[in-house]
Amino acid sequence: MLLSQGLVLMVAGVSIVFLFLGLLVAVLSASAKIIPRFNHVLPDERPRARTPKCAQPREPTGDEEIAVAIAAAVAHQRNAGRVKECGRDGLLRPKR
Repeated sequence: MLLSQGLVLMVAGVSIVFLFLGLLVAVLSASAKIIPRFNHVLPDERPRARTPKCAQPREPTGDEEIAVAIAAAVAHQRNAGRVKECGRDGLLRPKR
């Protein structure tokens, strides 16, 4: 008895979800056909042309220099103790 009630509840739940999703698809499809008819009331704006901004060269600040120094120190620490070998392409690779 308990199993049959569970199955009935499951079928009812799945049916309700299926009907809701079908209704949602129908409403969205209908609105996609109806809304363009009223585009003259509130038209879309034309997209503005973007003007490219030229990158201005600037002097590095102290924070950028510190960040570069920290990155170099971390890279050196990670590669410490590894002997590197030159690959066929001429790039250094860690030995395995």
